[in-house]
Amino acid sequence: MSDTEPAACPIHDVQRLIGGKWCFVVLWHLRDGTRRFAEIERAIGDVSAKALTESLRHLEREGLLTRTAYPTIPPRVDYALTPLGRSLVPILESLQDWSIRHKGELRPPPKTEV
Repeated sequence: MSDTEPAACPIHDVQRLIGGKWCFVVLWHLRDGTRRFAEIERAIGDVSAKALTESLRHLEREGLLTRTAYPTIPPRVDYALTPLGRSLVPILESLQDWSIRHKGELRPPPKTEV
């Protein structure tokens, strides 16, 4: 490694995999099984279709979820965690537990103007 290369950091690898704004949330909503796009969109609530599509594509490229398209009318597409994606579920559950324990200490999200 040269002096100009950053030191290897495993957290950078994880951030690259699931660092998108909605990626953690998408993984969380797939932890209980296969879901369709509209189900994920409804479960999250405040995600745009474009942002959700980008997150799903990213997670699929990274091998964390599978996308199965069925040749029906209308088309049906299911999303599910891969074994690699499923291995993140205990970590997501730990993050949920941490968030619940420290809710009173966390700053509320900024208000968005309409």
